Amino acid sequence: VQLQASGGGLVQAGGSLRLSCTASGRTFSSYAVGWFRQAPGKEREFVAAISRSDRNTYYADSVKGRFTIYRDNAKNTVYLRMNSAKPEDTAVYYCAATTDSSYYTPTTYDYWGQGTQVTVSS
Repeated sequence: VQLQASGGGLVQAGGSLRLSCTASGRTFSSYAVGWFRQAPGKEREFVAAISRSDRNTYYADSVKGRFTIYRDNAKNTVYLRMNSAKPEDTAVYYCAATTDSSYYTPTTYDYWGQGTQVTVSS
């Protein structure tokens, strides 16, 4: 499966942004999807994930209550809605797909998108 992340950009602190992860190739609904981010000089970190059935969602503590992950399997797309953005959310955001049930670790993901830059100004 090929993943394409989009929707990044510049947003002011307190603002909102919606990222999209669109898949092509194999049946997208067979994969759980996660979002990760990587800031300069830091390791890639887990942000959010959604199960194949979209019944279960998972969030890092740093984004819980501000970010929402959801999917539209008919459109082969997973979204990450970012509300109340903070400067510390600035990073390159990546989406990834996995058939595993362990969502928090990057190494469990089989496919990755190319990343989209999010910059939050103070």
